[in-house]
Amino acid sequence: MPDDLTPEEARAIASLDRLAKHWPSSLKLFSWSGTLVVIRSDQDMERLGTATEQDEAILAVINGIPNDGGDP
Repeated sequence: MPDDLTPEEARAIASLDRLAKHWPSSLKLFSWSGTLVVIRSDQDMERLGTATEQDEAILAVINGIPNDGGDP
């Protein structure tokens, strides 16, 4: 880790690392236009055709963690 992290940043990264060690392989995180969602690992949001199919694939929305899905 970089030396210039604040203690809060270091704790947040460590917390995510601990979570990753216990994260079920049946779930994955998906960054969808700045919204972090949890979906099943066998789902591919980009291949789901309709908005209804996409909405039904979302198991949970994670608020409070800014994220970038790479879209313009």
